[in-house]
Amino acid sequence: MADHASRATDQAGTLRAMNSPERAETGSGRPATRVFAITSGKGGVGKTAVVANLAVLLARMGKRVLILDADLGLANIDVVFGLAPSHNLNHFFTGEQGLESILVGGPEGIKILPAGSGVQRFTRLDSQQKMRLLEALDSMNNDFDFVLIDTEAGISENVTYFNTAAQEILVVTTPEPTAITDAYALMKLLSNQYHEKHFNLIVNFIKNEDEALDVYRKLTMVANRYLDISIDYIGSIPRDKLMVDAIRKQQTLVQLFPDSRTSHAFEALARTVVQEPQTIGPKGSIQFFWKRLLEFGAK
Repeated sequence: MADHASRATDQAGTLRAMNSPERAETGSGRPATRVFAITSGKGGVGKTAVVANLAVLLARMGKRVLILDADLGLANIDVVFGLAPSHNLNHFFTGEQGLESILVGGPEGIKILPAGSGVQRFTRLDSQQKMRLLEALDSMNNDFDFVLIDTEAGISENVTYFNTAAQEILVVTTPEPTAITDAYALMKLLSNQYHEKHFNLIVNFIKNEDEALDVYRKLTMVANRYLDISIDYIGSIPRDKLMVDAIRKQQTLVQLFPDSRTSHAFEALARTVVQEPQTIGPKGSIQFFWKRLLEFGAK
């Protein structure tokens, strides 16, 4: 296990070493927006908490951050931050509001595109709605360094759309066997049907680092045998009862308990996300900020 941990650490170090010291920029001279889908095969793995805490830390690092709540039927990112937005993505899809008019401010200058809750109508976006969202986000492409998409759990059409529209996919799982199985099922679907070949893994609710590395080992072992994909282990988050306190108080753990072990783990995760090599070209035509990526690729 120690040897495996060393290899995982070496892998992460190699990836960071490959990253250019200069930030990738578009032809306009602005840093290219980086879009991450934070996703999971099943609910209850702490995905939204990962999104919220990561966003706060990225903002503290001077990054301009947008959270897109892509759970269009059971939204809760606004609840995590204690917000009560008057409009949400449902109003955008019906044409009642523009995208910028539903933006709400969160802590540390974070911007949030809240979704609606309890409305089944938009739990399966049609092609026109997907294109409207892509075009509306593309018009905001000078405003953010990072876009974090908090997808719903599972393998619905909305989940696959938001994952394929993002540049990078961060899969959140836990050491529970069902969570591992569902994480693999999600990656298998995205690989076989949507040709996604690279995934980043975050293991939440761990007892120790060996437990997280064991999850990584199990997933890579099966993926190497049956799938043509690569999985990068980028961090783990300890199980912590303080997280429950933070959720009840509608604040992030890194705000309430900055000196906790879990906050330090989130800080390490944020540094890794910032340091990871940036994708310098679009994966396909249906991708958020793909025009900027094409511009950067031409440069």
